Amino acid sequence: MRIAVVGAGAVGSVLGGCLAAGGHGVVLVGRTGPQRPIGGTLELWGPGNRRRSVPVTRVASSAGLPQDLDAAILAVKRFDLPGAVDVLRDLPGLPAVTVQNGIGAEELLLTRRPGSGLIAASLTAAVELGAGGEARWLRRGGIGLAPVDGDVEAVAVALADAFRAGGMPAVRMRDAASMKWSKLLTNLVGNATSALLDLDVGAIYADPQLYEIERRQLLEALAVMGALGQRPVALPGADVPLLVRVLRAPPVLGRPILARVLGGVRGGKMPSLRLALRAGPGPTEVAWLNGAVADAAARAGIPAPVNAALWRLVEDAAEDPARRAWFVGRPERLVAALVASTAL
Repeated sequence: MRIAVVGAGAVGSVLGGCLAAGGHGVVLVGRTGPQRPIGGTLELWGPGNRRRSVPVTRVASSAGLPQDLDAAILAVKRFDLPGAVDVLRDLPGLPAVTVQNGIGAEELLLTRRPGSGLIAASLTAAVELGAGGEARWLRRGGIGLAPVDGDVEAVAVALADAFRAGGMPAVRMRDAASMKWSKLLTNLVGNATSALLDLDVGAIYADPQLYEIERRQLLEALAVMGALGQRPVALPGADVPLLVRVLRAPPVLGRPILARVLGGVRGGKMPSLRLALRAGPGPTEVAWLNGAVADAAARAGIPAPVNAALWRLVEDAAEDPARRAWFVGRPERLVAALVASTAL
């Protein structure tokens, strides 16, 4: 296959690196600079510090894209997705693959590129971009792929085979919506709370009051899934149904289990919202995470006050560093803010 990967950050570099390691042609589209060197190779570090140098083609814009591509993977943050879609404007029939966290990426593609073919993907591997531009795959995980629109079954199967050839577990999922909502559950875990308090996920789940916040936001998301006719499904490297069973157990039983398991599940990488708030004022993905739950709940006529409150608090903290500083290291202030908003 010949595949374009739009976005040469951590996700795009690891996905592109795995495809290249499997013997496929990869074109990485993204900015160049100290962390994104121009060149014909990419250094891919896998679990266990396995290092491979794989061949890729790097281009800085859509002008460098070949016309004989089989698919394009859009590997950017959700707030950058409209710009990534524009990169494909001269390739209207090219199937696109969305790997964004949260809910809403596929709906945007269906609106912006109708009839071009669409595959939804969910990545469960923890990844980062090293100081020298190397793509680091920190925790094994894997990727799920599910056709959404168009005649793309053969492409989805071929991509799954290509990822497996490069060493990444890949599964052809049956239902895109259930896959994306199940991945959303994992993205909610210790994300907004960790971002606001600047605490590790293990510490969040070890605190009974913070665990109740986590538990409530996840149970709200599960209620929304039920209203939408979706069910939790297992993802490569993420047994979401098992997470749900433990979550629904009495807290005295479930909290110690999740505190122990989730403390190290990210391979040492901070949750995405915590990284975003640490970087200073700027956009975050919270609108497509907690915000997506709150919006879907409102449409379904069911309550989701914890997700709505966390959405608002993270957005406030992203705009105002002083607001975030008020919460950092002070769980009692987060609990008080949620009580004041009637979320608890």
